[in-house]
Amino acid sequence: RDLSPLTPGVVRALTDKLYEKRKVAALEIEKLVREFVAQNNTSQIKHVIQILSQEFALSQHPHSRKGGLIGLAACSIALGKDSGLYLKELIEPVLTCFNDADSRLRYYACEALYNIVKVARGSVLPHFNVLFDGLSKLAADPDPNVKSGSELLDRLLKDIVTESNQFDLVGFIPLLRERIYSNNQYARQFIISWILVLESVPDINLLDYLPEILDGLFQILGDNSKEIRKMCEVALGEFLKEIKKNPSSVKFAEMANILVIHCQAADDLIQLTAMCWMREFIQLAGRVMLPYSSGILTAVLPCLSYDDRKKNIKEVANVCNQSLMKLVIPEDDEMDEAKPSMTIPAEPTSEESLSKPEAVTTGESQNELDVTALNQPLFFPCSCERIQVTLNLDGIVQVLDYHLSDTSIGMMTRIAVLKWLYHLYIKTPRKMFRHTDSLFPILLRTLSDESEEVILKDLELLAEIASSPAGQTEEGHGPSDGSDVRPGPVELHVPARGGQLSSSSTKGLECSPSTPTMNSYFYKFMINLLKRFSSERKLLEARGAFIIRQLCLLLNAENIFHSMADILLKEEDLKFASTMVHTLNTILLTSSELFQLRNQLKDLKTPESRNLFCCLYRSWCHNPVTTVSLCFLTQNYKHAYDLIQKFGDLEVTVDFLIEVDKLVQLIECPIFTYLRLQLLDVKNNPYLIKALYGLLMLLPQSSAFQLLSHRLECVPDPELMQTTDSTKPSTSFKRTAASNIDYTELLQHFEKVQNKHLEARHQRAGRAEQLDRRVGP
Repeated sequence: RDLSPLTPGVVRALTDKLYEKRKVAALEIEKLVREFVAQNNTSQIKHVIQILSQEFALSQHPHSRKGGLIGLAACSIALGKDSGLYLKELIEPVLTCFNDADSRLRYYACEALYNIVKVARGSVLPHFNVLFDGLSKLAADPDPNVKSGSELLDRLLKDIVTESNQFDLVGFIPLLRERIYSNNQYARQFIISWILVLESVPDINLLDYLPEILDGLFQILGDNSKEIRKMCEVALGEFLKEIKKNPSSVKFAEMANILVIHCQAADDLIQLTAMCWMREFIQLAGRVMLPYSSGILTAVLPCLSYDDRKKNIKEVANVCNQSLMKLVIPEDDEMDEAKPSMTIPAEPTSEESLSKPEAVTTGESQNELDVTALNQPLFFPCSCERIQVTLNLDGIVQVLDYHLSDTSIGMMTRIAVLKWLYHLYIKTPRKMFRHTDSLFPILLRTLSDESEEVILKDLELLAEIASSPAGQTEEGHGPSDGSDVRPGPVELHVPARGGQLSSSSTKGLECSPSTPTMNSYFYKFMINLLKRFSSERKLLEARGAFIIRQLCLLLNAENIFHSMADILLKEEDLKFASTMVHTLNTILLTSSELFQLRNQLKDLKTPESRNLFCCLYRSWCHNPVTTVSLCFLTQNYKHAYDLIQKFGDLEVTVDFLIEVDKLVQLIECPIFTYLRLQLLDVKNNPYLIKALYGLLMLLPQSSAFQLLSHRLECVPDPELMQTTDSTKPSTSFKRTAASNIDYTELLQHFEKVQNKHLEARHQRAGRAEQLDRRVGP
């Protein structure tokens, strides 16, 4: 066949199996092409290249293919700087040979391409993608010689890219994005080496395209090879340095979800690196990151409970959490209320919030108080433009709810969730109260948590919900209570205002000027707290006093005691009512937190304190001994004596005597110092002495009996205590006269309640006997 202008001798030598003969033929071709270049005979040059490509390089015969490759390299050398005109024709057949099954042929193809690229230099850049594609395959070649050859070609190509300012980055990124997901170690090493090179070139701004390759980089970071992991760490480190230098040009929003995914990685290095990036993103981008809050919290919250083995990740996650929390501002409570003329995009659902940022708006609030603040542009380090980001509260609350409900989640995570909820109720109360009904049950369940710290945070949050003005529903529309209200003879409605209780003893909540207004949720909280204590007696025994004392610090103690007393008045489970009253009474008499309330009750000077006394008294009647102790506290000694007289009609049980015993011990405590001093004034306090003698007569001769007996022996002779100023009326007489309390009605109420208790005890005893008969032999 005629292959002119190649002579038959050159053709024969090119297809020879010996390399030396093929080399001689290549030199002949080089000489021939030089002549054509000198003559400017482009058609012949193209013809020679076409013959070498079609008849040799792409031939079925291996030796012909080898000859074709060396011939094409010879053409390139002969063409010199003109080779750029024929690069497509020169490169394509060589790259085809990269896929050859024969490793020697792949090596020769590599050698030929090296020579072509070396001559063409910068002219090869328009063909960079096909060269990169071919090289990425050779980087993973099993033959060491081929791999070594490809590394030489790779270095040459990197030098050309580094010294050139014509690299087409836009055209290259799609290929890089595809290749970065290779699982082959050598291909990964090749990719990272190229990213490092491109990062180092001043004219190439790879940062713009970081969102395209960031996910792939994090995947490579999990490679089994230490060397590749180290290279990838360096590459990511360089990117982060650049981000810190030029935050204004960074597409933070496009990378947020990528980081969210890798912050949850099982690999420690990936997780730590992603978390460090997240920390920087939140600090640099500020509120731009808010639309991704639910995803960020999903990733960050579990890390807060890591042990010391993952201390670094835990510390960085903690910074992320704190920084993100600071981004929520009071204006977020108003941002969705723009002027009617402004179109405000709706908040995305929780599913959308993980996939796309919420639309940005420049709407202004209708709220006149906040409008000046919102008119000011919000500046961020990364942008000089005015940006308003809508907070996707639904997504955040959903994530927080999930982490609080998951019992396997660690203590520090639960604390962080409660801190977040508290922060949101402080900063965005109006929006948060839309979620209160769904959050309320889980917050009540959290009171049974093993950790005291978690309970404290939970109580802080519940107290904020119960006292926030934003939680005040419209008149007559308190939050629906559903099954939370214990069924009773009197239907218990949640009042819309703190003082609207149906009982006659509720005036205290309305009247007390010292009492901050409680919202609709306060009473609902009290009902559900008591219900929880009733259904979970262990909680009442272990943490009941702690919970109530903390609430007295966080909320108004008078409100708490007033509302609980009112609810217990309608309690059907009389045994629980008695236990609960005993618990409340112990707290009232012994807790330092209730010093002020005790003083208020001790004097009964104001109508509010008298109302409170009456309200407490009615519920305290569930427990006879606590009723007497309340009378001692309020210095109602005559009534205390009248009550003790009624004890003769009651069923005296061991439990009853134990409570009398405890009351005697209490009388010896500092709280009742004033009562003991009043024993000196025998003339004006006869009923106090009678009441104490009454207690003494109730007691069997125990240590408590001895204690009280010794105390009463110390009461002086009234004649010895007589003073000249006998005309002065006693303070206790004045106070009693001014109190206007219907003690006869209170005594009747006591008898009524105690009769109910007697019936209930007999019913329980009857049921127990029947059970014994059934179980018995």
